[in-house]
Amino acid sequence: MDAERRRALEAVLMVATEPVAPQLLAQLLEISVTGVEDALADLARSCEGRGFVLERVAGGCRFASHPDCAPYVERFVLAREPSRLSGAALETLGIVAYKQPVSRGQIAAIRGVNVEGVLRTLQRRGLVEAVSRDPGPGNAVLFGTTGLFLETLGLDSPADLPPLGDFVPEAEVTESFDASLRSGERPGRARAPTEPPGSDPPEEPPAPDRPA
Repeated sequence: MDAERRRALEAVLMVATEPVAPQLLAQLLEISVTGVEDALADLARSCEGRGFVLERVAGGCRFASHPDCAPYVERFVLAREPSRLSGAALETLGIVAYKQPVSRGQIAAIRGVNVEGVLRTLQRRGLVEAVSRDPGPGNAVLFGTTGLFLETLGLDSPADLPPLGDFVPEAEVTESFDASLRSGERPGRARAPTEPPGSDPPEEPPAPDRPA
């Protein structure tokens, strides 16, 4: 790749707000996809020792902060007080990510609560979307994760999610949990008297932005 196209490649990746597919880069630069892949590999090597890297996520490439700089980036992000997902939303998002495509009823059966409001929140955030319909009775809408979800987690595809076995508790923890259930104790957060049974608590509104 000549110097002009290399500079153009760097410029496009610098201003891109989402990962750019090699096929699109090839069209923009008017070269082959193989040529783009070679240039991306060279660009990735040139980032060694810098505070940023060239990573491949969601089927495309983008610049991202280096993992070693995560503590500083985290401090910067937290200082801006971003809105966060509730525990209920994170649980639902995890189910969608690992079971997709999955229906609203299947999610509710796994969580044991109504997930209508939480799913709306995840769709509004652009993390979950309707991907198809169940061919069975009722033609239920099936949900899956979005490209924004992959981009946020730095994944190239849902297949890159860590195995569920990594999150299975040890046998001692499971036995202790079972014992607490048999004794009548209810682990976890108690519901407020005003919360209807069998539903998630209302989603917290996002934190207001600080004045400039």
